[in-house]
Amino acid sequence: MKKLLLTICLLFMPTLVLAYSNEIYLGGYTLGIELDCKGILVVGFYEINGKYNKSDLKLGDYITKINNEEVNTLTELTNEIEKYTASREVEVTYIRNKKEYKTILKLVLDDGVYKTGLYVKDSITGIGTLTYIDPETKIYGALGHEVIESNTKKVVEIKTGLIFKNKIISINRSLVGEAGSKNAKYYFNNVYGNIYKNTNHGIFGIYEKGIDNLKLVPVAKPNEIEKGKATLFTVLKDEKVEEFAIKITNINETSDTKNITFQITDQKLLDETGGVIQGMSGSPIMQNGKIIGVVTHVIVDSPTSGYGLFITKMLEEGEK
Repeated sequence: MKKLLLTICLLFMPTLVLAYSNEIYLGGYTLGIELDCKGILVVGFYEINGKYNKSDLKLGDYITKINNEEVNTLTELTNEIEKYTASREVEVTYIRNKKEYKTILKLVLDDGVYKTGLYVKDSITGIGTLTYIDPETKIYGALGHEVIESNTKKVVEIKTGLIFKNKIISINRSLVGEAGSKNAKYYFNNVYGNIYKNTNHGIFGIYEKGIDNLKLVPVAKPNEIEKGKATLFTVLKDEKVEEFAIKITNINETSDTKNITFQITDQKLLDETGGVIQGMSGSPIMQNGKIIGVVTHVIVDSPTSGYGLFITKMLEEGEK
């Protein structure tokens, strides 16, 4: 572990143990995010000839093998199934709640095509905001919360992933009861780094691009955070990071994920977004010259308000 300071003096007295850096590079930049699933994710079912195809598979299962042949992509899945159309069934190995199971999946002929009745994905793509980069290890953190697949409503179990360049091209404003969103243009070939972890405190990986233009800022501990004025950093257009005023209204040191409650007070941000929007997750929060947290959720019934995670929790997760 980086910065694990366990220095032993002549009297065998340990010094201070640190789990993360005292200073980190400030983010706020928008990211394209692509997660490769750990298997083929079942995200839905469709009718064939007016009926659903019966099997033991459920929403959120991960298909890993067809007739004991490993499959990692949709192409591999299709190719393996096509080998067994004559028998009209295949043995499917799948993972559910980290346990492995097997079932038989019938192949149904419809209009000259064999169908499974399954909707599946092998990757998830979206946008978010870079929170920080460690100056020594180049470990980065983004989002401040887990990536959840929209159909299954479950955390995506990942094999690998990438972050890459994108530009914000438009904004859908938040309304009461409906979260708005950033809309982006993706540049898949301009990769910034990898993703090796998807957790309830964010996504993490190694940042591979240059960081000379980023600002180094000190890290605040939870007991340094105060109610009152603060700012968040995010992108509303293209790749330009801007600073906006917010007000910290509550601090909760006992919550695992909702440590900071805040209200947007910046009129420009309110005019353009209507409040907190999707894609803003990961936007760093600063107070008194230190990074204190990260934007994680909108309060849908009051979209001018949102929740944040302590930056220290994100940094600790990144170090594990």
